[in-house]
Amino acid sequence: QVQLVESGGGLVQPGGSLRLSCAASGFTFSTYHMSWYRQAPGKERELVAVILSVGSVTNYADSVKGRFTISRDKAKNTMYLQMNSLKPEDTAVYYCKAWRSMPRNEYWGQGTQVTVSS
Repeated sequence: QVQLVESGGGLVQPGGSLRLSCAASGFTFSTYHMSWYRQAPGKERELVAVILSVGSVTNYADSVKGRFTISRDKAKNTMYLQMNSLKPEDTAVYYCKAWRSMPRNEYWGQGTQVTVSS
């Protein structure tokens, strides 16, 4: 059974930090690219960061560059998102996604809430 379980969300003050985790099971984690998405109330889901399966190449949305860092630990089947200098506009439900192109396939987690507020 495929599972992606996010954790680490919560309430943090502006300027604070959080580290999200996405624990994967039921599929070959090392062969899948991984992504973090977020969805704020009333807005569409948006891509935050990507880490590829080969070479751990990363890419970020402009809005989080220099503040967020995506990483993965293949030994632990876990992906992370280190979020620093958090802003109120980072408030959203954060989702992890595992995906591959050949053959095309993707899995989603259930999401974890991040709230940035004083």
